Amino acid sequence: MYSNQLRGAGGIEEFLMAYFGESLVRLAFEWFIDQDISHWHVWDDMAQAFVKQFQYNIDIVPDHNSLSNMKKKPTENFREYVIKWREQAARVKPPMDSHELIIIILKAQEPDYFQNMMSAMGRPFAKVIKIGEMVKNGLKIGRIASQATLKATTQAIQNGLGSLANRKKRDERVHNDFGI
Repeated sequence: MYSNQLRGAGGIEEFLMAYFGESLVRLAFEWFIDQDISHWHVWDDMAQAFVKQFQYNIDIVPDHNSLSNMKKKPTENFREYVIKWREQAARVKPPMDSHELIIIILKAQEPDYFQNMMSAMGRPFAKVIKIGEMVKNGLKIGRIASQATLKATTQAIQNGLGSLANRKKRDERVHNDFGI
């Protein structure tokens, strides 16, 4: 795209090469500044080196499985996560329809979100963000019970009852052994 825009505006190879680095950001820019540009004699040399370095972005196209495994990081809010997820989903070939998008993003959710986001089925994808944010707020203020908390509480109760049952059995053995 860079090449086409500059060539279309009458750009020549020297300008293409001279200004290419200024069009890059983040990882691509870091790669560029680490290069020995004396190896690039013409535009195609530089373009081929760039494509060779970043070809993996084209080769590693997300699929349904990788999207299902894409979890929200603890440091990101739900909106950031869904936007990042949707950007990856846009790269899936062939493109997914709205129904598939909803099903796969629901599969990617932790139990608290999955259970409470089922209402997103049949709705536009933009509603997923709103529903997810509502779930996040509900969990935060305690209006929605966390599955992890419920599981931990249940286990604690069961362990406590187990201890009482074991103590009762032990007391019965002591009583039987001593004829009490």
